[in-house]
Amino acid sequence: MTQPTTDNTRERILDQAERLFAVKGYEAVSIREITGAADSNLAAVNYHFGNKMNLYLGVFHERWLERTRRIRENFFSQLADKPEPTVPEVIGAMARAFLDGPLSDEERLHHVQLMQRELSHPGDALKMVVEEVMLPYNQQLRDLIRPNLPKNTDEERLRLCIISILGMTLYFTFARPAVSMLMGHDYNDQFKSLLIEHITSFALKGLTALKEEK
Repeated sequence: MTQPTTDNTRERILDQAERLFAVKGYEAVSIREITGAADSNLAAVNYHFGNKMNLYLGVFHERWLERTRRIRENFFSQLADKPEPTVPEVIGAMARAFLDGPLSDEERLHHVQLMQRELSHPGDALKMVVEEVMLPYNQQLRDLIRPNLPKNTDEERLRLCIISILGMTLYFTFARPAVSMLMGHDYNDQFKSLLIEHITSFALKGLTALKEEK
């Protein structure tokens, strides 16, 4: 008996579109190039996505956002048995979720390439990322850290501190080749542990400064 086959055309289109958009950018990639790489055709792109821009947004929604969901799940799983986590526990879990989390090297590369290109030419994809990922995650981090700070801590300064901590973590995560060369270390488990410890210590000093201002 012949087994039914699964049509994975949509996934192939997304996979190849992500790879090409990441490497070349939105403007430099044609639908013809995507369909050729995906062994598909224009009709399939029109059927599943409607047009090139919708396909581009689909890559962010179904690939980029999905990876951030996995990172956040990793982060919260580390705090699952800590009803009132300390600031070092929160920051350490956040750093570990990025540096030693669930993404493969290929996923990490596509992730940063797509965001770099979107930041250089901001559009609807960046708006999606800010609204669906950055704002909620920043709020969750503030909610976890806020109880450990004085009640009169300036909220704007706290938001800037959270952004700074995330920025430092993202740099150590996605600039791995440069960090390795600068430090003269292979990016192995031992070095990642050192970086997680450094991020946590450095971030704590910044948050401590907020307390000392009062």
